[in-house]
Amino acid sequence: MTSFSLIPSDISTSIALAICAIAFVSGTARGFSGFGSALIFMPLASSVAAPRLVAALLLVIDFIAATPLLPNAWTHADRKATAVMVAGALVGVPIGTYFLTVLEPVTTRWIISCFVAALLALLLSGWRYHGKEHVALSVGVGGLSGFCSGLAQTGGPPIVAYWLGRPISSVISRANIVLFFGASDFFSLVSYWFTGLITIESVKFSLIVGPIYGVGVWFGAALFGKASEKVFRAICYALIAAAVIVGLPALDGILRGG
Repeated sequence: MTSFSLIPSDISTSIALAICAIAFVSGTARGFSGFGSALIFMPLASSVAAPRLVAALLLVIDFIAATPLLPNAWTHADRKATAVMVAGALVGVPIGTYFLTVLEPVTTRWIISCFVAALLALLLSGWRYHGKEHVALSVGVGGLSGFCSGLAQTGGPPIVAYWLGRPISSVISRANIVLFFGASDFFSLVSYWFTGLITIESVKFSLIVGPIYGVGVWFGAALFGKASEKVFRAICYALIAAAVIVGLPALDGILRGG
């Protein structure tokens, strides 16, 4: 079996190389700053390949990369508070997955671009929720994050904006986030599997893209502490903004002569 045999039949070698390059860049962003991988990967990758394929691909490679973090997160997380939010994701993920399966690719690209632009604005604003914790609000935030994850694997910013603003230690808040996404990604895997989004082709393709994404995560982590976090975060924001622009369906249509 050669590397070329792992590439889906409807993906050209040049597009496969482009997706690998995007995976490296998005992995580097995640390794350094802990965020931004999906916000970079999804708009760019979905502009050159079917959104269903790239969403399933990112889910598989990111779930594998994040699994080693779960035992430590389980130890330090507020598991009761996390469970409440996970209940929302249990509802939101299947709904997002449903829309991913029924919407036309161009429509999905538009939604992904708009979602990512809105989430980037949320990150840039620096807004954090500092109000009281309510069960209904926690479930709602978990549901919104789950919906974004089911549709486009972009569920991070709502959770980050909510939990990093809570009056709890950063160790607990980060553990909560990691544990939540461990559960959310599991729901997505199950949902994607039963709706046929995770295919043999996507799993085989992940064998090529996954290691490159992993190298990017390692490279970004190695840069942490050696470069200004403020400057690197600004670069990440710029990359996300560029991903939205390049990934716009209108631009994609122009490039394809549509």
